[in-house]
Amino acid sequence: MKKVIGALSIAACTTLFATSYAGAEETQGEPSIEQEGWNLVWSDEFDGNSLDPSKWRHDIGNGQPNLPGWGNEELQYYSDDPKNVRVENGELIIEAHQESVSDQYGTYGYTSGKVLTEGRFSQTYGRFEARMRLPAGQGFWPAFWMMPENDQYGGWAASGEIDIMENAGGTPNKVGGAIHYGGPWPENQFQAGDYYFPAGTDATGYHEYAVEWEPGEIRWYVDGNHYQTINDWYSTGGSYPAPFDQDFHLILNLAVGGWYGGNPDGSTPFPSSMAVDYVRVYER
Repeated sequence: MKKVIGALSIAACTTLFATSYAGAEETQGEPSIEQEGWNLVWSDEFDGNSLDPSKWRHDIGNGQPNLPGWGNEELQYYSDDPKNVRVENGELIIEAHQESVSDQYGTYGYTSGKVLTEGRFSQTYGRFEARMRLPAGQGFWPAFWMMPENDQYGGWAASGEIDIMENAGGTPNKVGGAIHYGGPWPENQFQAGDYYFPAGTDATGYHEYAVEWEPGEIRWYVDGNHYQTINDWYSTGGSYPAPFDQDFHLILNLAVGGWYGGNPDGSTPFPSSMAVDYVRVYER
C-alpha cells in the first residue's frame, strides 16, 4: 500500500526493479521460527470481542484535505463502524461496503477499514508476519505494510515504506511486496516483486505473509517460501542503511479503487472482507 503515488506512479515505474517468482515447493523438515533464532515480542491473536485499542488505532476518512484518496486515487471512506472493522471468531475482519457517505470534503461511494499500530507499537528490524485471507474482486486493494514511526529522514519516501503484502483483487493468483525510499516525493524510488500462488490456490485462502528485516537486507515470504530479497536502497536524508534503520509501525487495510489494481466495476462483489487470523512480530 503506497502512501503517496497518485498519477506519478507511471513515472516512478521507470525506477522499478521488479522480479516475479513462482510459488516454491514446501521444504520438509524446515526449522521453526524459534529454532532460527526469532523470539516473539508482540502479537495480536484477535481472541477478544473487539479491536484492542492498546495495540491499534483507526484511520478515518479519505485522507482529506492533505491527501485526498490517501494519495493513491482510493475511493473509500475509512470508518471505525463495526460493519467495517470488527473482531469475531478469533479474527480481525475488515469489510468493504458499497454505500454513500459524506464529510465536509465530499461524498464517497464506499466504506472500509484501516487499522495501524502507530503510537502503540513500532520496531526496528525483526520478522513481521500475519496470516490472512483476502477478497477477490476488481478494485479491491488489501495490504499489510509498514511506515516509519517518526519520519526521521524526511517526508515520504525519504523515510521509507515497507509493503509486506499487497494484492489487486482482480488478480488473486498473486501478491506483491515492495519498498519505497529515496527522496521526498516526487524524487521517490521503489523496488517490488510478485509471488504467484501454486496452481489450485490463491489469495482468497489463508496464507502467512512475512518479511524478515535485518540491517541492510529485507526478505519476503509467503507460507514460508522465500521469494524476494532486497538489499540496495538509499535515502537523501541519511546514510545507508537509512531509511530502513528506524522504528516502523504496522498497518492493515482494505482499499477500494486506486492505481494499484484499478476501480471496481459491475462484477465486484459487495460487501467483501479480508480476515486476519493473527499478527506477530519477532526479533533476533
